[in-house]
Amino acid sequence: MRLSWRRSSRAEDRIDKWMVQQHQRRVLAGETTPSGPCPDEAFLRALARRSNSIALTDPRVEHAATCPNCMKRLLALRQEHQSQRRKLAWALASTACIVLVIALIGWWRYESREQMLAQAPPVAKTVDLWNTATYRGQQPGQLQSVELPASRVHMTIILPQFSSSGQYLVAVTRDQNGNGLVAEGTAAAADSGAQEKVIVDLDLRRVKAGAYFLSTTHEQDQAAYYYPLQIK
Repeated sequence: MRLSWRRSSRAEDRIDKWMVQQHQRRVLAGETTPSGPCPDEAFLRALARRSNSIALTDPRVEHAATCPNCMKRLLALRQEHQSQRRKLAWALASTACIVLVIALIGWWRYESREQMLAQAPPVAKTVDLWNTATYRGQQPGQLQSVELPASRVHMTIILPQFSSSGQYLVAVTRDQNGNGLVAEGTAAAADSGAQEKVIVDLDLRRVKAGAYFLSTTHEQDQAAYYYPLQIK
């Protein structure tokens, strides 16, 4: 049933197209008699674009459909309008392709950069807190400022005097209350003579430059010690 309906519809379309072409041929050959004066250029342009503002009962429509001069101009305007639509479609398609290419290039650069960062060795940094006065939680005090790069960091922390041995949690947070965790790592303190050192790896590649806090927390101590941190 569907196949039969489609064939019938296509046949009707061909007949309608043939009848239109025959009418256009008769008009262009001067075999019809138009009534009334020729409409202006603006009306013919609107008619060629099949504007919904034009009613089929408008006498100018009947004139344009039977006048050889108006019909010739109408067909030329319609061809011009279709050409402009094709050009617009090509322009939009070209713009979409350009945007896609730019997006692919951006993605490729991003992936290349991520691969380079992933393959790059970590930056070795030593943070010396040996002579630093430490403060727990929100207790006031002038703390030593620490600077770290926005990259993978292999960090050696020389703990303050009298620090205990054992496991330490090292974290980077946005404030001195431990909120906004950015990165963290755990490691055991290694005795190096009179000093206790913690060696830990932190991934700061996606961290924006700015002010943060570096904290150390001993496994047997619930309170963290905070130090102002600048990531650059």
